[in-house]
Amino acid sequence: MSQFETALTAYQGFTDLFQSLIISTVSADNIPNASYAPFVIDESKNIYIYVSGLSTHTQNLYAVPKASVLFIEDESQTKQIFARRRLTFDCTASLVERDTELWNQIVDSFEARFGDIIQLLRDLPDFRIFKLKPTKGRFVIGFGAAYEVDPDNLNICSPTES
Repeated sequence: MSQFETALTAYQGFTDLFQSLIISTVSADNIPNASYAPFVIDESKNIYIYVSGLSTHTQNLYAVPKASVLFIEDESQTKQIFARRRLTFDCTASLVERDTELWNQIVDSFEARFGDIIQLLRDLPDFRIFKLKPTKGRFVIGFGAAYEVDPDNLNICSPTES
């Protein structure tokens, strides 16, 4: 397998290694916030987060519907701390309306992935589901090994041009 084929395979399965993502948002006053959220992802690579309406990142998504998300290799698993494998997506955010067909489908996906806790969250009116649609992405697997994600086909990445 070529170096590129190895990287593409690693990219395509990378998000499967995680149950949560790191999310960066910004307030209407341009105050940044970094947080995390459990997620599910659909076949089109749309990312869904199920978050409290009381959290800072939720309020920021209402004010500025954009986010950057990060999936990053665990420090204990990395060979070189300066070159941890990571995937970032720039995303547009939209609220999934409660009790719609899509909302129920996504909540069911959360329950299948995370278990009984979702039954409790489902009944809490302050919890929201946001769809994060990637518009740009970058997968880094080491020094000099960065790949741009194709925004027209999020299943593909190609080497970054220097």
